[in-house]
Amino acid sequence: MFRKVSQRTSMNSSDRGGSRSSDAPDSRSQTLNHPVQLRIDVPLLLTVAVLLIFGLLMVYSASYDPSYRFNEGKPFVIIQRQFLFMIVGIVIAVGIAFFNYHLWQRLAVPLMAITVISLIAVLFRGQSAAGVQRSLVGNSVQPSELAKFVIIIYLSVWLYAKREQLHQVSFGLIPLAVMLGILGGLIAQQPDLSALVTVIFLGGLMFFLAGGDLKQIAVLGVVALVAGWLVFELSATASARVGGFIAGVQNPLKAPDQVQRSIEAFVNGGWFGVGIGKGTAKLTALQVPHTDSIFAVIGEETGLIGAVFVLILFGILLWRGMKIARNAPDELGALLAAGLTLWIIFEAFVNMASVVNLIPYAGNALPFISVGGSNLVMTLVGVGILMNISRLSVQTQEENGRFLSAVVNLRGWNRRRRVSRTNHSASLKNES
Repeated sequence: MFRKVSQRTSMNSSDRGGSRSSDAPDSRSQTLNHPVQLRIDVPLLLTVAVLLIFGLLMVYSASYDPSYRFNEGKPFVIIQRQFLFMIVGIVIAVGIAFFNYHLWQRLAVPLMAITVISLIAVLFRGQSAAGVQRSLVGNSVQPSELAKFVIIIYLSVWLYAKREQLHQVSFGLIPLAVMLGILGGLIAQQPDLSALVTVIFLGGLMFFLAGGDLKQIAVLGVVALVAGWLVFELSATASARVGGFIAGVQNPLKAPDQVQRSIEAFVNGGWFGVGIGKGTAKLTALQVPHTDSIFAVIGEETGLIGAVFVLILFGILLWRGMKIARNAPDELGALLAAGLTLWIIFEAFVNMASVVNLIPYAGNALPFISVGGSNLVMTLVGVGILMNISRLSVQTQEENGRFLSAVVNLRGWNRRRRVSRTNHSASLKNES
């Protein structure tokens, strides 16, 4: 771009037959050389904003009846709480967008320590609900959601620091297995099987993205399969979910009741849906319409068109997140951006796929949409880090651009009078 601008200025000068002083640059040329940039990823920002607004609308529709029944006739308690968590998450995300992501290198270890302590506290002081013990502070904080975020931060920093030694088992596979084993073991005690699978998946994925040895990754995969088999054999919940999934694949009428009701909601919604707020599955069939099954509510009330719209939004988020990772100033930024993006997309895939029995029922939240304060806040924190990496990438490109512009100007305006190469050659001949 800078070369084209220099050539265009040179042509205009030669046409006028005049000379230009380097001390009086053209303001228009400066504008072209230094375009105004927002330094944020606008498509990502707009996508997240649409997901949040659409999510609030669907939460309002799906939570009206549960909130009325379980909060002494107050129909807006759940949506108000979700809106409050959204505001908190946005404020934190905006602050983190201006928080240089390299500072996470100092915070990774303290964050991991806080996460482990919180997971231990859940086992002794956590609140129980529906037969599980996952929350602190009045069911408002779930440390397992923090663990998903922290494992990405910690592994990004650790893998970046050890990137030259990952081929060594003592610096690669063994430390990774210890970290995942500690977090996974604590999460399994709650139990929170979807969070457990997510943490193990993210650990292996981050090791792969950092360039880990393929043999070590294969070993990790075998260990994960063996651990999964043990969980299936020892956990009644895991056994029931996998068994229900297999039965549903063989015969949809034998799928778990929650899955059957979700599929019925999609069938009832058809192409365009019955209208937001007019669905009936959330009132009579779906057990948790505002959390795990909110995608079924979307399918019934907005139809296949609405469901595809949500898929497209997450597709855009994947595209922008991976683009930020590709353009990151360094490998740490690339690992953070890729890890955070794939975490959000993985959570979305698991929620939507389990609702229609493409995978065993997981029971996790749909990012930006499902009710869940911890999940919403941590997801927005991840978006804030993505925005920061994007900002620093643009800043680095601008600095490189200014350097290139200075080089071009030195080459083009190294004399008070710029002449074409042809005229310059002719003058040399005349002098000789």
